[in-house]
Amino acid sequence: MIAETLAGIALVKQSVDFIKSNISTAKDIGDIAGAVEGLFRGQDEVEKARNKKAGVGVVDQLGIKTVAQEVIDAKLAAESMQEMRNMIDMRFGPGTFKSILDLRAKKIREQREAEAEARRIKRQKQRETEETIKQAMIAGAVIACAVGLLLFVFAAVI
Repeated sequence: MIAETLAGIALVKQSVDFIKSNISTAKDIGDIAGAVEGLFRGQDEVEKARNKKAGVGVVDQLGIKTVAQEVIDAKLAAESMQEMRNMIDMRFGPGTFKSILDLRAKKIREQREAEAEARRIKRQKQRETEETIKQAMIAGAVIACAVGLLLFVFAAVI
């Protein structure tokens, strides 16, 4: 868990360093898009590591070192994000970073909706398959009963 947090912070720092060194020569946002994505991924990893601690023992959660590290990592990630917001907006115009965040949120929402739709379709197909199997079993039972009844009638006649 600590390794995940450290990896997240390292990714944030690496992305910030790349953006800082290349922002002045970037012709468009595409030149630093990978680093911006790394910044978001690093921040997400820090948040995920923080959220995972909910399942850890109380002693581990409440230790001063752990609490301090969580707060510091979250603040570092937020500080780096704000610094990048300012740099990108200054280089590419006000609102650029906000539009990046909005577009990212839209894509994440669309992906979640697509995944939910895929799960819904899968459940529907599964129900249809189960219904088909039930109908086939009922038809088989009816045919077996009919054949058994015919055999009984023929045996009784003979």
